[in-house]
Amino acid sequence: MSLTLSEVERIAHLARIEIGSAEAEACRDQLNGIFALIEAMQAVDTAGVPPMAHAQDVCQRLREDRVTHHDPDGRWRDRFQAVAPETEAGLYLVPKVIE
Repeated sequence: MSLTLSEVERIAHLARIEIGSAEAEACRDQLNGIFALIEAMQAVDTAGVPPMAHAQDVCQRLREDRVTHHDPDGRWRDRFQAVAPETEAGLYLVPKVIE
């Protein structure tokens, strides 16, 4: 697949992007380069290759879940929450982000 200059200008218009003719030509060349790379990757025979979640067969080293910082007088949480904008029952209150 290859884009023409008029197609790039139409895409820019649909995206409400103002684009000059020199910029449209550069964008067309970059997009056509991306499409050529995609076509080259699609041409590779992957029939015998099993799907994988990661390119390398590695796993994360796990460590013991343990406390590394000690609160000598047991008041760190109170000190941190004293400077927080809002807290309630030992929890930080934050604005609702999902309706």
